[in-house]
Amino acid sequence: MEQSNGPIMQPLRAASADPGFVPGLTGVTDAPQDAVRDAVPDEVSDEATERVGSDADAPDASDAPDASEGQDAAEDEAEDEAGPADGPVFEAADRRGRIVADAEGVRLSYDEEACEFRWDELAAVESAKGRFGKRFTVTVHTPDRRWYPIDLLAPDRGRIAAWEAELDAVLDAYFDDEAP
Repeated sequence: MEQSNGPIMQPLRAASADPGFVPGLTGVTDAPQDAVRDAVPDEVSDEATERVGSDADAPDASDAPDASEGQDAAEDEAEDEAGPADGPVFEAADRRGRIVADAEGVRLSYDEEACEFRWDELAAVESAKGRFGKRFTVTVHTPDRRWYPIDLLAPDRGRIAAWEAELDAVLDAYFDDEAP
């Protein structure tokens, strides 16, 4: 009788093998479109086609934007552009990466990739400077033991010291390092 010496491995069914395993992604449906269309009640589909036909014939006055809605949108855009007026803000960037820390949280971007963390989602924020070069590294640690490092190249070594001072000021102002 033969006996296995290694561990018994079950087949892997995860996101690496099946994209449908990831929550939020829609899987491939086996039902054809005709079956899906037949599942919708006729009353709903008739009403939808009538609405589409009437919208195409004449525009509805309720669809026109009000002047008050336009003013509210303009005010919201002005607030977004101004950002948070109080408190320190840290911003550092090079040709590929960018770090922004303000009252909302920490945002990291590198090439096309970007991630954003609110202050309550962070366990630690760590910064380090390269020993011989102009490299500045910021690492964001989350409570689930993941870390997200980003390296920036500073124009000169003096800029690294300024970045560290600015980041420390932001962390002192916003980061609550007491455990809940």
